[in-house]
Amino acid sequence: MNASKRRVNLLAYLILIVGSILILFPLYITICTTFKTQAESASSFFTLPKSLYLGNYQQILSHPTLKFAYGNTIYITVFSLLAELLVMPPMSFAISRGMHHRGKLFKALYFFFLLGIFLPFQVRMMPLMKLLGDLSMLNPTGMVLLYLAHATCESMFLYVGYLESVSTSLEEAAYIDGASTVQTFYQIILPLMRPILATVMIREGLAIWNDYMLPLICLNRSNTMWTLTLFQYNFQSEFNVDYNQAFSCLVVASLPVIVLYIVMQKQIIGGLTNGAVKE
Repeated sequence: MNASKRRVNLLAYLILIVGSILILFPLYITICTTFKTQAESASSFFTLPKSLYLGNYQQILSHPTLKFAYGNTIYITVFSLLAELLVMPPMSFAISRGMHHRGKLFKALYFFFLLGIFLPFQVRMMPLMKLLGDLSMLNPTGMVLLYLAHATCESMFLYVGYLESVSTSLEEAAYIDGASTVQTFYQIILPLMRPILATVMIREGLAIWNDYMLPLICLNRSNTMWTLTLFQYNFQSEFNVDYNQAFSCLVVASLPVIVLYIVMQKQIIGGLTNGAVKE
């Protein structure tokens, strides 16, 4: 190995070490703070805890609002993803294939959906809230519909882009064998879309689970409608923040996502990478 290559490798390792420290140090602070009392955090914020103080977790887990926050977050996330899974793939398939066979109408419809990507949420916020308010749907069920509408544009863009790389010869063969369009989609095309389905579901699931802005606007009227992000937010008062309980709440809220990632690590990584290279 020559000197220049060694220098490049050394630089790469230094960058990786610095990046790892930047990622792991906040995690270290968070975990350590959850096992400290307020007095111990005030005197030694960066040091390891002297003992494993569990009072912060006990207060969080015994909080009466936590069950509502968990239930609402799970309900909104699961049903939003199910709604997107039922609506977006067949809609994207229809638009993708319609652009080949019916031309201008479906292309216009596709670009109409794409316009939503360039429209900032702040522009859409007030009309959406007014519409949900008029329909009396400022509740978790209304949030499901809102997330479905919010994800339509970007999901459409990803699905249609993926379907453009799928050969139409399989569909033509199915049509020759007497299959209907519905049978062709669900039996042939949908299984081929697993990589992009996994990618979109992971992306949208994390975004919905961690979203703060939409729940703050729609669900902050009552603590029984809080999501986990609102539950975390309300641990701070006007003049101070209880970092010990706030960080403990953060760990409790993140734990289901961390466990899910550990259990399904291979499937998640496969879903993000399987569609990267086409034969």
